[in-house]
Amino acid sequence: MADGQEPGLRKFVAPEFVFGEGASKLAARHAANLGARRPMLVTDAGLIDSGWSALLEADLRSAGIDCVLFSDVTPNPKDHEVMAGEELYRAEGCDALVALGGGSVLDCAKGIGVVNACGGHITQYEGVDTIHRPLPPMVCIPTTSGSSADVSQFAIITDTTRKVKIALVSKMLVPDVSLLDPMPTTTMSAALTAETGVDALTHAIEAYVSNASSPVTDLFALESMRLVHRWLVRAVREPLHLKARAQMCLASLDAGLAFSNAILGAVHGMAHSLGGSLDLPHGECNAILLGPVIAFNYPSAPRRYRKVAKALGCAVEGLPDDEVLDMLLGAVKALRAEVDLNRNLGELGVTRADIPRLAALAMQDPCILTNPRKPAQADIEAIYEAAL
Repeated sequence: MADGQEPGLRKFVAPEFVFGEGASKLAARHAANLGARRPMLVTDAGLIDSGWSALLEADLRSAGIDCVLFSDVTPNPKDHEVMAGEELYRAEGCDALVALGGGSVLDCAKGIGVVNACGGHITQYEGVDTIHRPLPPMVCIPTTSGSSADVSQFAIITDTTRKVKIALVSKMLVPDVSLLDPMPTTTMSAALTAETGVDALTHAIEAYVSNASSPVTDLFALESMRLVHRWLVRAVREPLHLKARAQMCLASLDAGLAFSNAILGAVHGMAHSLGGSLDLPHGECNAILLGPVIAFNYPSAPRRYRKVAKALGCAVEGLPDDEVLDMLLGAVKALRAEVDLNRNLGELGVTRADIPRLAALAMQDPCILTNPRKPAQADIEAIYEAAL
């Protein structure tokens, strides 16, 4: 709901969730409650190496639930990974999904569920409300604090043929249960903590200024911003600080509930283009693009961005809009510096020659539709240029 826009009808969709230390140990109980007898446990190699996957398998098996392991998932999950997972799901007679991981794992699990329920190839389901059958039961245990895939109506999958990230948007993609436990997040690296934390912040800001926002999503978005501002740096610097980890889990939850219902904006549309074309880290792309997109959007939602600045600790009372913008951009830049996300797109390997194609792809992303200022392709190209 951009500045000056009257609110229309809004709906709010959320899964059941359990928040707090030890929540991940409830996975077997919730899987059994959903009727699972042979679930597929979707995870990745890093979580196998860290031991979290083995602990979850043991909990499931001690409850008499025999699970099938699928861990061939990479960052920016690929269409062929989804298809391989679904093939194993069918071959092993699985009846539910238990997803343990960050956004890539959770999105891959959602994709497996889509193909199992609806058939065909995962790329057929790009877009909004293209999924017309319920997915198998799904329990999510997020191990990062940022993607919010555990509570959202989104799944983002890389179409490797076209080299683009496709967005699937449907309430069918909302998991049945999310178990938000700070303990598994303690083994994230400092870099991943920073990237996912800035992803949560970007979700919150984009949801708050979205033209599909509502009074309900605003509550979650603003609180998420306040939590990231207060706790992200400590979580990066003190990985075993359980309160900081718990507060970042809450920040991710709040941001997810906001953006799942208010959708996002140009930062995510442009980051999806970068991730699909060049396989770049999503959270870091968001960090780089956030400032330039705020500068572009600001004239369309100055009152909203004033509240964003306040949530990020800026003393903006009585200041003119141009000074508020400067303070907000300064706050974003300072946070990036504190969590060591200082690279620009050029340092990630993006060149000026890449920009026209990246901009054309970004313009097709559904997140662009809810950006508070409608961009032309030339505007998107200019933002990429500013971030280069």
